[in-house]
Amino acid sequence: MAGTMTFAETRQQPSESEARILGVVLRSNGATQPEIARATGLSQQTVSRLVNDLLASGALVQGGKRSSGRRGQPTVELAIAPPFAYSLGIALMTDAMSIALMDFSGRVVGHEYFTMPVMSRKAVFARIDEVRERLLAATPLARERLVGAGIGILGPCLDGKARFNPPRALDEFAMVPIDELFAERLGLPCWAESDGNAAAVGESFLGAGRSFANFVYIYVAAGLGGGIIINNRLLRGSHGNSGEIGRMLPWRNFQIPTLETLLDSLRKAGVELDGLSTMLARFDPEWPGVDEWISRSRDQFSLIASGIAALVDPEAIVFGGRIPPELAAKLLPAIELFDDARREMPRPLPRIIASQTGFDACAVGAAMLPLEQTYYATML
Repeated sequence: MAGTMTFAETRQQPSESEARILGVVLRSNGATQPEIARATGLSQQTVSRLVNDLLASGALVQGGKRSSGRRGQPTVELAIAPPFAYSLGIALMTDAMSIALMDFSGRVVGHEYFTMPVMSRKAVFARIDEVRERLLAATPLARERLVGAGIGILGPCLDGKARFNPPRALDEFAMVPIDELFAERLGLPCWAESDGNAAAVGESFLGAGRSFANFVYIYVAAGLGGGIIINNRLLRGSHGNSGEIGRMLPWRNFQIPTLETLLDSLRKAGVELDGLSTMLARFDPEWPGVDEWISRSRDQFSLIASGIAALVDPEAIVFGGRIPPELAAKLLPAIELFDDARREMPRPLPRIIASQTGFDACAVGAAMLPLEQTYYATML
C-alpha cells in the first residue's frame, strides 16, 4: 500500500476484534449479537460493547428485530452501513479493463467495462480518470469517503508485495510496484493482487465465502489462476503466488484450458470472433466448438481439482473469473474428482460450484481489497 493521508487514514481504524465483528456481519449479510459472539468466540459482554462503538462510529446500523424462538424480547439484527466508506476496484486484462465503485456493504454502486486496443499507462490512466469522475459524480458521498483503490492484474507476483510479471499486452505495468504506481497517479492508497487472488477475496466476502470458510477459487480467463481461502482469509504464500493453479500443468504436456484456447476452438469451428471480449459478450453455449473444448479440457480440470482436493482439502472449489455462467454450467458436471472410494465411506470431497458473486470477478475482488485491509481483516 502506498499513498498520502486520505479518508481511511483520518478515521480511527477498527481494532482486531472490531474487524472480526464487521467481517462476520458482512459475510452473514446481517447478524445478531448472539450470532456474532458464537462466530467470533468473543464474550457477549465484549460483543455488546464493541457493537455499540461500531454503531456510534456509523460502521454498523440496526436492522429489523428477529425472534429467537424463545420467550422474551426479540433480538435486533445488525447490518453494515453502506455509505460508511467506498472503494474502487480496477481490473487490468490483456484486452480490456473494468472499474467498479463499491460501498461498505460490498454492493457495487457503479461499474464500467470496456475493451482497450492498447493497454499502455497513458491509455489506462486516462480512462481511469474519466470513469472515476463519472462514478463519483453519480454517487457524491463516495467522493469524500473513498478508502482507496484495489488493482487486480494477471501474472505471478515477483516480490511478495506488488511487482508482477504479466503478459506482453501489459508490458508497461510489468516489474514495477503496482500499488505505488497507481497511488501516485490516483492520489489514493492502493493495494494490488493477482487477478485470481483478488477474485478469491471478493468471493470470500460476497459469494461462496458466505457458506464456506475454506475454498479454492479457480480463475478462468486468458490464463488460468486462482486463490486459496483458509478460515475466511486469503493465503498468499511466501511470494504472493499461492493459487497459481495454471502452473500445476506443464504446458509442454498439456493444453492449458483457458478462454484463449476456447476462442481458438470456436474459430476453428467456423465462429467468427475478433477477440476474447467479443466472444464473452456474445457467448452462446451452443456454438460449434464449445463441446469440443470441454471434451479437451475436462481431464486437465479434473487433474487440477483432484490435486486441490488432495492437497488443500477445501469445502468447495469455485470456478469463476471471466468464464460465462452458461459455459460453467456445461463444464462443471464434466469434472471428476479422483478417489478410490474405499469401502462404503469414501473420503469427503469438496463441492465444485460456480462463482456466486455474479459480477465482474476481478473488479469486485479488487474493490474489496481496500475495505478488507482497512476495516474487515488482514491477509495471512
